[in-house]
Amino acid sequence: MSSFICPHYFPSICSSKHALTNNPTTLFQVGLPNFRRKSQFTRLSPRCLFEIPRQVDPLDEKKKRSFSMKECTISIALAVGLIVGAPALNWQSEAQAFTTPTLPDLAVLISGPPIKDPEALLRYGLPINNKAIREVQKPLEDITESLKVAGVKALDSVERNLKQASRAFKNGKTVIVSGLAESKKEHGMEFLAKLETGMDELQQIVEDRNRNGVAAKQRELLRYVGSVEEDMVDGFPYEVPEEYQSMPLLKGRAVVEMKVKVKDNPNLEDCLFRIVLDGYNAPVTAGNFVDLVKRHFYDGMEIQRADGFVVQTGDPEGPAEGFIDPSTEKPRTIPLEIMVEGEKVPFYGATLEELGLYKAQTKLPFNAFGTMAMAREEFENNSGSSQIFWLLKESELTPSNANILDGRYSVFGYVTENEDYLADLKVGDVIESMQVVSGVENLVNPSYKIAG
Repeated sequence: MSSFICPHYFPSICSSKHALTNNPTTLFQVGLPNFRRKSQFTRLSPRCLFEIPRQVDPLDEKKKRSFSMKECTISIALAVGLIVGAPALNWQSEAQAFTTPTLPDLAVLISGPPIKDPEALLRYGLPINNKAIREVQKPLEDITESLKVAGVKALDSVERNLKQASRAFKNGKTVIVSGLAESKKEHGMEFLAKLETGMDELQQIVEDRNRNGVAAKQRELLRYVGSVEEDMVDGFPYEVPEEYQSMPLLKGRAVVEMKVKVKDNPNLEDCLFRIVLDGYNAPVTAGNFVDLVKRHFYDGMEIQRADGFVVQTGDPEGPAEGFIDPSTEKPRTIPLEIMVEGEKVPFYGATLEELGLYKAQTKLPFNAFGTMAMAREEFENNSGSSQIFWLLKESELTPSNANILDGRYSVFGYVTENEDYLADLKVGDVIESMQVVSGVENLVNPSYKIAG
């Protein structure tokens, strides 16, 4: 059987000290979003990178034309194993390992419809456990699927969604109110009132058969839901490990606006992207980034990679490949940081594969267009510094809920406005400015205030 990855899915990137060799493992890894190195580009040939010979019965034309489901699963699993770096190229033992009961792990990852909306991912990423508000949230989110029905027939489904949400709100309001943090209760009650009024307004939109008015009102209601859910978080829910406690930490959420000046694009001159950073699930990574934004580190920096797979920036001018803290004159690096569903504290310094957590689901997955993560050196988990990237699209090996990037890179936020325009950015486009527009009070140990 054969395992392969074509450059259409993993385009070339700047070469690093782990340059292309005869080792097929390196060929697979070169397309992943590692550090952008200050050296020549290495481009891949326009053909599949690696293929293991597969014995096929020449008389069985059906087998020649397609894999069986089992064969496809094993092929994908082998490819994933190659991408993450197999310790040895003993193909017989590797193939046998993938045909053992570890295969259901892959099936677990790809089961169920994935959540791709960045704001929904942020809502589900909050450290709360209030079933009543989730029962309001879910049918409001389901309106998106209802609107996929053609014409005004969609409004019948929308009405059912809305009635379910309204009923859940009425039955669960006491539980929702009791879940608000005491210090945020007044603010939360304000948004609950807006949510209740807004659902009545959406009901009127449906009764007027105004299909075009549904989506905007739905998004407004879900933002009210998100605000209520954020008001349920009482302080920061855990202690960051001692070795990272002195670093800049984002203990909560923050919003950054990034203005990009676009060159050589007749359809777009500049664009303002809204980025929500999640310090609940990645306090070290998000805190490091907010600190750099406050230093104006990214202002005037160019987009340095834009290949249809990711958009990447953050490599400063000069020999350094990350941020040099002027107060210490040393590089500042941060650990790989990954929060997993069911855990109270992120894992640090190891990929989920290295931890043996093959079934684990990350709290901040690479599901959304514009997922934001920290780049790092290929074989150094704790080498993140200032280079960041945004995932642009899915491929056969990076589908939502079955993503080879999940558990390997620190996700710390999502682009929630104008994310589609990320695909229009090109190498050389300039970040005119980045600024924190809310949540800076959640940054602790801000090093930007220290004179360097």
